Amino acid sequence: MRSLKSGIYDTAKTLGLTALGTAALVGAHHLGRKQYDANARLSDYVYGLGQAITKIGANNKQRLRSWPQLGTLVKQQTTAAKDTKTQNLITTVNWVSGVADLKANEFAVVGIDRDRQICWQTPMPERVHDILIQPHSLTHREDNGLNTDTHVAVMGRRPSEHFWILDAHSGDLLHSIKAEPNRHFYGHACYSLEGDLLYVTENNTLDFGGLIGIYEVVSGYKKIAEFSTQGIGPHEIVMHPNGETLVIANGGIKTERASREELNIDTMQPSLVYLDRRNGRLIQQVFPEHNQMSVRHLAMHENGTVVIGIQFQGERHLSVPLVLTHRLGEEAFTALKMVNSQGHNWHLFHHYIASVGLDCTHNLVCVTSPIGGCAAVFDLSTKELVEVVELADCAGVATYPNSGLKLDLIDKESVTQPVFLVSDGQGNLTTLKVSGSHPSYSVKVDKVQQPYAFDNHLNVVEA
Repeated sequence: MRSLKSGIYDTAKTLGLTALGTAALVGAHHLGRKQYDANARLSDYVYGLGQAITKIGANNKQRLRSWPQLGTLVKQQTTAAKDTKTQNLITTVNWVSGVADLKANEFAVVGIDRDRQICWQTPMPERVHDILIQPHSLTHREDNGLNTDTHVAVMGRRPSEHFWILDAHSGDLLHSIKAEPNRHFYGHACYSLEGDLLYVTENNTLDFGGLIGIYEVVSGYKKIAEFSTQGIGPHEIVMHPNGETLVIANGGIKTERASREELNIDTMQPSLVYLDRRNGRLIQQVFPEHNQMSVRHLAMHENGTVVIGIQFQGERHLSVPLVLTHRLGEEAFTALKMVNSQGHNWHLFHHYIASVGLDCTHNLVCVTSPIGGCAAVFDLSTKELVEVVELADCAGVATYPNSGLKLDLIDKESVTQPVFLVSDGQGNLTTLKVSGSHPSYSVKVDKVQQPYAFDNHLNVVEA
C-alpha cells in the first residue's frame, strides 16, 4: 500500500511539474511572439490546440505518436545524422531548413531528401532564419586546389552577429562569419547569379540605417564593401533575373538589438527598393498604401515580377492586402485577390505572412501564416485565390526541385504537377499538390512528420 501511495504521489508530482513547465514554455513563446506581433494573444494557443486536436481526432488517429516514441525518434535521428558523409553517399539533398530539436531544445540545420526524410543535421549555436543556396557550384582555385562545393549560407535570426557557410550536400561547416563592429545581420541574404558574391541585409546599430554587406566567396566570405538600402530594417533580399539589380524589402522597423523591441511602429516607413548591385545606386523605391504595412518577405519570378509578403503592424480590426506584386518601373504595388467562394479575407492571416514560395512554371504562389495557422495558394495569372489549407504553425514553403512531380500521360508526353512543400513548428513536412486549372483548381494535402520544430524558411537545393 505504501508503494502504491508513493507511486500515485510521484505521478501527481510529475504531472504537476509537466503542467508548470508547459505553462512556462507557452509564456516564453508568447513573449517572443509579441516581439513580432503586438496583437498576439494567449487565446491563440487555445484556438490552435483545439484545431489540432480536432484534426488529429478526425483524420489522423492512426498516426498519433506517444511522447516516448517521439523521444526515441529524436534519439535515433540525432545518432543517424552524426555520420553525414556516409548518408550522403546514397542520398540527394533537396531542401534545407533551420530546426529546433523537440527533445533537446537545441538548434540545427537539416538537409531533407525528396521523400521528406532527414539526410544530415548540423548543430547551430543559435536559432537561424533564412538559408541561401549558391545558385550553382562556383569553381575557383584555393590553396588546397580546385573547389566545386555548393555552399549553403545560414543566416542567424535577426538581430544576429553571425552567419555560417555549410556544404549543401554533407552539411559540413566551412566558414563562420562574425559581423563587424556596430553591425548586425537581419536574417536574409542572396547570392549573385554567378555565385561569387553574397549580399547580406545588415543594420547600423549607431543610427539604425539599413545596409547591404557584400561578401566575397573566394576569399572565405571576407566583407569587401557595403552600401545603404535607402531605408530602415531591411529584411529579405533577392536578385533580379537581370543579374545586376538587388531587390530589397525595407521593413521600416527600428529594432533594439538586445530586446528585439520595435521602436518606431507609429512612424515606420517601409518600402521595396531596387539597387544597382555594383555601387548601391537607387533605381526605384516603392511605398505601400499604409505606412504600417511592413514589407518583409519576397519571391522573385523569372519574368521579373516580385511577390511580396506583408506583416501589418497596425490596428487589429483593419484589413489590408498582405500579398502584393511589383515589377521594376511600375508606379505602385498590385494586390492579390483574397476573396473566393468560401468568403475568405485578409483577416485569415492575422496580419502576418511568414514566407513566400513561387512556382514560375505554373505561375502559382504559396504563402504561409503561422499565426493564422494556414497556407494559401494564389494564381498569379488571374491574381485570384486558389485555396486555403489549414496548417497549424506553418512557416517555411518551397517548390519541389524541377518544379514538381512528373505525371505520365497516355500519349507518352510528360507534364509536371505543381507541388509546394510547407514546413511547420510541429514537425510536419506537408506537400500541397495542385491540380486542375482556373477556375477549377484542387489541392491535395499529404504530411510526413519529423521529430523537429521547423523554423521560418525552407529552401530548395536544385539538382
